[in-house]
Amino acid sequence: MDQSRKAHIISHTHWDREWYLPYEKHHVRLIELMDSLLATMEKEPEYRSFFLDGQTIIIEDYLQVRPEKKEQLEQLIRDGRIIIGPWYILQDAFLTSSEANVRNMQIGHQDAEKYGTVAKIGYFPDTFGLTGQIPQLMVQSGIDNAFFGRGVKPTGFNNTVSDGGYESSFSELMWEGPDGSKVLGILFANWYSNGNEVPVDKEEAKKFWDRKLADAEKYASTQELLYMNGCDHQPIQTDLPEAIRTAKELYPDTEFIHSNFDDYLKAVREKLPQDLSSVKGELRSQRTDGWGTLVNTASARVYLKQMNQRGQTLLEKVAEPLASYASLLGREYPHHLFTYAWKTLMQNHPHDSICGCSVDEVHREMVTRFEKSAHVAENILDDSVRVIADAVNTTAFAQYGEDPLPLVVFNTTGWSRSGTVSVELDAERLYFRDGFSIKETSRRMKDVDLSGRVLVDAQGQAIPCTVEDLGQQFGYDLPDDKFRQPYMCRRVRLTFEATDIPAMGLSAYAWVKSDRKPAVTGTLFSGVRVLENELLKVDIAEDGSFTLTDKKSGQVYRDLGIYEDTGDIGNEYMYKQPDGEQPLTTKGLAATFRVLEDTPYRASVEIVHNWSIPASAEAKLDEEQRELVYYPYRKSQRSAELVPMTIRTVLSLNRSGKGVEIETTLDNRAKDHRVRALFPTDLDASFHFVDSMFEVAKRNNVPAKEWENPSNTAHQQAFVDVASEGAGLTVANLGLNEYEVLRDGRNTIAVTLLRAVGELGDWGYFPTPEAQCLGEYTVRMEVIPHQGSGIGDGAYAEAYQFQVPWTAVQTGVQEGTIAPVFTPFEWNDGSLAFSSLKVNAKTGDLMLRWYNLAGNDAELNLSTALPATGAYKSDILETKGARLELAEGGNLSLAVKPYEIVTLGVRAAR
Repeated sequence: MDQSRKAHIISHTHWDREWYLPYEKHHVRLIELMDSLLATMEKEPEYRSFFLDGQTIIIEDYLQVRPEKKEQLEQLIRDGRIIIGPWYILQDAFLTSSEANVRNMQIGHQDAEKYGTVAKIGYFPDTFGLTGQIPQLMVQSGIDNAFFGRGVKPTGFNNTVSDGGYESSFSELMWEGPDGSKVLGILFANWYSNGNEVPVDKEEAKKFWDRKLADAEKYASTQELLYMNGCDHQPIQTDLPEAIRTAKELYPDTEFIHSNFDDYLKAVREKLPQDLSSVKGELRSQRTDGWGTLVNTASARVYLKQMNQRGQTLLEKVAEPLASYASLLGREYPHHLFTYAWKTLMQNHPHDSICGCSVDEVHREMVTRFEKSAHVAENILDDSVRVIADAVNTTAFAQYGEDPLPLVVFNTTGWSRSGTVSVELDAERLYFRDGFSIKETSRRMKDVDLSGRVLVDAQGQAIPCTVEDLGQQFGYDLPDDKFRQPYMCRRVRLTFEATDIPAMGLSAYAWVKSDRKPAVTGTLFSGVRVLENELLKVDIAEDGSFTLTDKKSGQVYRDLGIYEDTGDIGNEYMYKQPDGEQPLTTKGLAATFRVLEDTPYRASVEIVHNWSIPASAEAKLDEEQRELVYYPYRKSQRSAELVPMTIRTVLSLNRSGKGVEIETTLDNRAKDHRVRALFPTDLDASFHFVDSMFEVAKRNNVPAKEWENPSNTAHQQAFVDVASEGAGLTVANLGLNEYEVLRDGRNTIAVTLLRAVGELGDWGYFPTPEAQCLGEYTVRMEVIPHQGSGIGDGAYAEAYQFQVPWTAVQTGVQEGTIAPVFTPFEWNDGSLAFSSLKVNAKTGDLMLRWYNLAGNDAELNLSTALPATGAYKSDILETKGARLELAEGGNLSLAVKPYEIVTLGVRAAR
């Protein structure tokens, strides 16, 4: 054996905060582990270092219970013995948004820096596959490596394969992102526990190391061998120094060291061969048999994914940009609240949490965290919107009618936007402080005259508007300088089409007393069940499916919106359809119909299916679960007993709509099954496109030859798209992270709406009755046709906008510094997707981020209406980079490489 062989033993514990036990039960074990670690390091100097799983939340969790240990812990971190960062938590990369991944890195660095050095280790030990842009995120974070356990063949542990055809020749490889960013990838080919529980006894140690040395050498490209001393919730090995001494005695030809990642990387880089494999893009275990990829965690407990989509969007796409604008008007940007809200949200982002693959107690607590984070975001949003709206000049509305009630509509997306908006206005308000009796208040509210009013835009044009009288309502103000101020009001809800609201901008409207008449009238119904605008025609069939005609391309899409139901005898990790089962569908099942809306700006039809499906799997499934039968080998079928499932679908078409919106409500009374919506494209394509982290990834419709699983489901974020020459169909969603492009001859896009299972799965039997998702669930999608280019034709922009709610608020008649139609920034390259606007905590600079969707160069031409005093290119950590020249009028130009994530810092006077 080569005398240079070295065994790097790195101590760690992979800490799932919650999983097969509720959070607090894992928490107690964490306290015990950390107490043991600190005591061991205090008395045993040979116990050199410990890697704290790459996530700084462990420090928070420990000090929450052990605050008296902070000084000792901090000293060990500063001494380099306990290594922390770079993340706040170890997230699932596919199920968390682009910006959530950035905030995770930012907050992890922010917290780690308080204690000293941040570990520049790209750590993904158990992430269920990795997104293609992670190399670029690592490089922009000053990290040149990625350690991971899943995604390429061989994958180790429950994805282990033993045949040939590896994607990488060694456990070391070069991983390249779509933009060309490269990091050294280190695959835990023998898993992140291959150095766990090293024996001290010589006889046991000989057996252990004979096997372990051979296993590592099977994959390693050098004689620098990596051994991970720890595993999930693994207590530390307090006698490791003694075990290392035993190993040294047994193997004098091998150097055994208690190592760390920095030392290991340095040693490996010095000896790396020139013929390392280069792996590009996403790491999704596509070269395995497909049974152990854990991909169906994308559809476990869909309600969690929906809450996560809402929470992420509220923070990054609404509250942050609006708080940034408000800061320019003098309101302090609430960094502390954003950090708290993001941390609370990200506590739901670890893979066993957001993936929905834990015991029921875990996911109950997640619902509370989602709500807490959203409440903070809503509070920031409300305060910010009030500051901005009150600075909008609304005096001009007085010339368009009497007694104007102004309102402001905000578009916090990166594209100009039109669509249907609802806003509540107080037509009259009486405060209790003014001495009105309850009887007097009620009388005056009932007497408020709502007649003779019309909605006008900033140019005085009357626009169609639906008014819903909400009657007398109680409300209250919470002033900054006074006690709460309760009131009674007469409230109305206005619904109308807001048109051409500028990107990241606003437009003011007012509800005035006037005899002006809207220029737009009529209906979007052109038949009994036919909806039509200038771009699209929707023809609804007797069974509730619909035909969509794209008037620009002439392409016709048929049989859209059929629902499919199949059995699922798998678990929270993986879907398994019963052998030989034929899917049930609503094709041919007569539906009932009702017109919900018929206005000049929107048409909506309610479609109701009364369906019967099997009540559950047969009793054999319970037996197979208890006997730990691996799910691909289960033989259970579906029960003969049927239960009703009512599906209520609302199809909507807006006057300026580029797509058909779908809202589906399922009354689920069945167990052990999956429900999907089907959208046949009938397009000739061998691949498709799907929204992922900072990219639209290109994936093959047919999996690799090694793939044996009949199902080829995959992850999505905002949308999936199938396109061919001259035509394409994009299906957008809100929090529906699983899809499949079926190999059915029609390239059907199947979107999972609900998956109901009764066990966690994995290494034992953990019943999860709440994962059956009994009850009523509502999901939303949008079907967007295009002419072959989702980027160039605007389909992807529409899908991204579908993610973001409109923001609208009432204001007063006032002088103001902001024009009735306003945006602080404008840019013009259609291939650049806008991602974020926030304020840097250290500099106070505005930080704006885009990413290039396309594989060609782009140019960002940015202009600002703000009094900008400087600009610079940055990275995702918001480090100041190259200074950018601001031309007269606040204009700048910046070349953007294919698939590049670009962040700009802008200094603006306040």
